[in-house]
Amino acid sequence: MSFNEKNEEARNVVRFARIGVGTTDLSRRAMILGSAAPVALMTVPPAALALESKPASIPNSPTPIEGEETMDMITTKDGVRIYYKDWGTGQPIVFSHGWPLSADDWDAQLLFFLNHGYRVIAHDRRGHGRSTQTGDGHDMDHYADDLAALTSHLDLKSAIHVGHSTGGGEVTHYLARHGESRVAKAALISAVPPLMVKTEANPGGLPKEVFDGFQVQLAANRSQFYLDVASGPFYGFNRPGVKSSEAAIRNWWRQGMMGGAKAHYDGIVAFSQTDFTEDLKKITIPVLVMHSEDDQIVPYADAGPLSAKLLKNGTLKTYKDFPHGMPTTQAETINTDLLAFIKS
Repeated sequence: MSFNEKNEEARNVVRFARIGVGTTDLSRRAMILGSAAPVALMTVPPAALALESKPASIPNSPTPIEGEETMDMITTKDGVRIYYKDWGTGQPIVFSHGWPLSADDWDAQLLFFLNHGYRVIAHDRRGHGRSTQTGDGHDMDHYADDLAALTSHLDLKSAIHVGHSTGGGEVTHYLARHGESRVAKAALISAVPPLMVKTEANPGGLPKEVFDGFQVQLAANRSQFYLDVASGPFYGFNRPGVKSSEAAIRNWWRQGMMGGAKAHYDGIVAFSQTDFTEDLKKITIPVLVMHSEDDQIVPYADAGPLSAKLLKNGTLKTYKDFPHGMPTTQAETINTDLLAFIKS
């Protein structure tokens, strides 16, 4: 075998490693590696891997090999790489995930709406999932600007934007900050607007000490903190008579641990202390506000009903016993109601 042939096999191994980080898209690996993949994995000597960049650079922000096109990343104006999924054709639906998760949290919605003829798009917020673990920019202005960069890159028109929890704040701020020219409708699910923290103007909010405690727990033992959140209030598994799902807990924990601790630490301030009141007042498109009375993460009374009142064209859909993570645990109901709103 010639040196060039060995060199190309080494590059294939590195491509495989890079693509494999944080994803199970086997078809995409096979497409890039081709039939030579098994041979390359077995036969390339370790020394040949030195021809590529250092392995330490792989986990956080994969760097494309020169001349190799990547279809699942955009780079923002401040150099942050945002990972996204873009499946199907038809009217686009853009999904913004909650803290501290990733685009994977929308699996049940992506497959459902893809099968109903829509183009589905979901991204990992900066510092989350497979996007760059940058140390700064973890605020609603940057979140909204990153979403705007994605919609512009994909040249989306008449899109429906759906945001869950922190993602609902992201969608709200995006619409107010960047306008509605590309958007037809929006939905806010268990979303953080108008304002979570208690202030003189928002007496029904949660005390700041609650969110300070979240940061303390995250800094002390992020892994345990995420396990506790997923096992308890996020999905309502701490409620009497509710059957716990180990698979849902593990998937939540997995997504959280994929992201960066700094992004998640700062994100607590972003989702709890950002006041979306004026943003909501600016929005004129139809918006469906979906919230449960038993939401233990974003309490109902100070969230969903207030947002619906502030919106010019808002509709409130209330659920009685669903948890904060209802897009996962009650996916069938949420998907059906969301589809009805989109078609209305």
